[in-house]
Amino acid sequence: MFSYITSWPHPIPSAWFIADPATMFIDCLGGDIITKMQDDKTGGVPIRTVKSFLSKIPSVVTGTDIVQWLMKNLSIEDPVEAIHVGSLIAAQGYIFPISDHVLTMKDDGTFYRFQAPYFWPSNCWEPENTDYAIYLCKRTMQNKARLELADYEAENLARLQRAFARKWEFIFMQAEAQVKIDRKKDKTERKILDSQERAFWDVHRPVPGCVNTTEMDIRKCRRLKNPQKVKKSVYGVTEESQSQSPVHIPSQPIRKTTKEDIRKQITFLSAQIDRHCLKMSKVAESLIAYTEQYVEYDPLITPAEPSNPWISDDITLWDIEMSKEPSQQRVKRWGFSFDEVLKDQVGRDQFLRFLESEFSSENLSENVCSLGHPALSPGLHSDRVGPWRQLLARGLWNACGLPSTSWVVADSSFLRLPTSSPSQEHIYKLMKSDSYARFLRSNAYQDLLLAKKKVSLGRAGPPFLALLTLACCLLLA
Repeated sequence: MFSYITSWPHPIPSAWFIADPATMFIDCLGGDIITKMQDDKTGGVPIRTVKSFLSKIPSVVTGTDIVQWLMKNLSIEDPVEAIHVGSLIAAQGYIFPISDHVLTMKDDGTFYRFQAPYFWPSNCWEPENTDYAIYLCKRTMQNKARLELADYEAENLARLQRAFARKWEFIFMQAEAQVKIDRKKDKTERKILDSQERAFWDVHRPVPGCVNTTEMDIRKCRRLKNPQKVKKSVYGVTEESQSQSPVHIPSQPIRKTTKEDIRKQITFLSAQIDRHCLKMSKVAESLIAYTEQYVEYDPLITPAEPSNPWISDDITLWDIEMSKEPSQQRVKRWGFSFDEVLKDQVGRDQFLRFLESEFSSENLSENVCSLGHPALSPGLHSDRVGPWRQLLARGLWNACGLPSTSWVVADSSFLRLPTSSPSQEHIYKLMKSDSYARFLRSNAYQDLLLAKKKVSLGRAGPPFLALLTLACCLLLA
């Protein structure tokens, strides 16, 4: 099949025949053949401008001329083989039909055009989906029949628009800028460039059902990366004749599986079963929602209000801290989660006042005592006896509201090392699901949330008093 290659003047490495014929054409023959095919001095293919009804088709060649040139210059005797070689070259994008998205070679009067060297696949293009989105968006901005999107291109555009919804405005602006640049070019040049750009994307984003010549078989990629790797058989049978590596690889002894290995595998599989499997889209949505919720409290993104008095002349922050009244932004953060209330000292005080109004403040006291010593040592067990006698002992007027199943555990485990006991979990869940929700709906929290910043005139300082005294003196005079 490749008998004509022996007549080609350039030396061709034999490894290319083993790797992939398409790689051979991309690296050497494709570009050289196209360059020689366009050379008029050495008898290249005649390139002409064809006149049609009310228009001209510039810089085209026919499929018959290409096939005849291949048979003549590559010493190909069979026309079928010449068509096959032309189809291989066209599949790589060096030659393309001007009116079809399917890159094949036909021995007829179909018009073809040569691809610009800038778009040759030998330049190792790896276009991104954003580039493809800009190209499709640019096509929709030009009201011309030859630039109308095909059905599969319209589907790709809709899918890309959903995928890049957050930065679609940027893509649209890029496409709009490219359209303005293209309109300044000559009409004939613009027509040729549009067809060459379309052929470039027909190679890298082919029509459904066509082979993507830019992709490489994953098995070939693995063999290129690991040439010493021995082929594996499905049923454990290996053939000595299939080994392509002439280098002798010493066989390593296979280690027998031990009980410890099996135990580790069981532990790993058990952990995998207990894992919560989430879709990447759900994880991304959660991260985006969390970031948008806390973006107001990130000083690197949002400037702090009031500003930091150490880097500015505004001392409003110190005045707010001295007044011991929480700011509106701070109160708003308490509504994010129950943990935000517990982490803030002022939030805990406000929540404790609310619980005292409902006669359930002992729940917060017990929970804070439990959470306050995450790594309590045996020598500090006496610190826990006091809260237990006050809150968990039976028969007290202010005992915690625990179910009967948790009382037994609380009686027997209050002197042990602190862990997540059932009593602590019950109280925490009770406050999170019931007390915290009622706290957010209470009038006390709503009043703090809707309170406006008040600036007291009494804190204006001596300069304000001096001005006020001077104004009074002027009025009396």
